[in-house]
Amino acid sequence: MKNWNLNEIGKSPLDRVGLIPRSINKIFEKFKKELDPNAEIEALEEFKISKYHTVASMKYLLILLVTPIVVNQMTKSFILGPMVNHIWNIKEPEIFLNESQEERAFAELQRFEEKLHFEILIGKIPNTSYKVVNEQISDKAIELAKEYSNESVDAVKNIIADIISIITFLIIISTTKRQISILKSFINQVIYGLSDTAKAFLIILFTDIFVGFHSPHGWEVILETLLRHLGLPESRDFIFIFIATFPVVLDTIFKYWIFRYLNRISPSAVATYHSMNE
Repeated sequence: MKNWNLNEIGKSPLDRVGLIPRSINKIFEKFKKELDPNAEIEALEEFKISKYHTVASMKYLLILLVTPIVVNQMTKSFILGPMVNHIWNIKEPEIFLNESQEERAFAELQRFEEKLHFEILIGKIPNTSYKVVNEQISDKAIELAKEYSNESVDAVKNIIADIISIITFLIIISTTKRQISILKSFINQVIYGLSDTAKAFLIILFTDIFVGFHSPHGWEVILETLLRHLGLPESRDFIFIFIATFPVVLDTIFKYWIFRYLNRISPSAVATYHSMNE
């Protein structure tokens, strides 16, 4: 049920609107505020508060970004490094963690062998015996085995260190609720303080990078790097399914945000976005 103001009951629409337009009233109120002898003091206080929010937000944002990275690197270098290397050398496990590593190692070894034979055929390398060629290929195989063994060890370290970094990040967030509210207020102030053209530009830039027609190649590189970082198999089926679904879901969420929130807060920015996107 709609709540009615008792002072407005019995008034006509003309009385409620007023004889003077609201825009003119706002001009007079602004002019009155500027003539207020305390206006300078209030403006100075607002500036101090804004400066405090900016400095506090930047410090907190720096802590959120730097602390997990430092914890990750320190954990891998001084705790996990010696421990995992010791266990890995004792158990002497397989060199490869998955088939993707094997395929990359075999392809690299085959390319080295083909390059070696090609350089011999064109005379770049003196014609050597079959035994010497096999020794060079054997040395390359040993080199690849050490390289991929180190990659496997690093993958194990990365998994544990990343888990510790995520836990550290969650602990920081859960124990700094006041700083989070200040950061959210600062971000909202920055975003909604932009011009309509700047908002539309950022929206188009974000959507084109993550959900545009050329984004699948970027997602493919990101997923391959992430899977290799964690020592997981680089399944092409998983990558293609992810690319076919996640950007679509992300695009739907983004469009809902534009329709549900941005259209209500800044409809002119939405109109500018549609004009620039056409």
